[in-house]
Amino acid sequence: MKINTLIIEDNENNMYLITFLLENNNHEVSQAYDGKDGVALAKTVEPDLILLDIQLPKMNGYEVAKALRKDASLNAVPIIAITSYAMPGDQEKALAAGCTGYIKKPINPDTFLREVEGYLDNK
Repeated sequence: MKINTLIIEDNENNMYLITFLLENNNHEVSQAYDGKDGVALAKTVEPDLILLDIQLPKMNGYEVAKALRKDASLNAVPIIAITSYAMPGDQEKALAAGCTGYIKKPINPDTFLREVEGYLDNK
């Protein structure tokens, strides 16, 4: 059975790379390019996993995570922040907003899948 994964990412190159890695490893991917569309899509596709950029148009990733956590049907879904925000306190801010985990960009294609799927094991 495929893992239903939602990617919310506004950068086309990042979206392409993440989608490529996931689709070649048993994930069915849905994509949103801004925060508002990501929240709406999450409610319709019922993802097993959400990969969330923080710096997004229309709604930033912190706002998206908070909105998703208010939806009872999405409350248990792992939300992984994938971001270039790597200053002290950024990881804590993402976790406080409702993210389950945090991965710094640029991602490492050799370890990315293992990192992401590690959060599914804790679901």
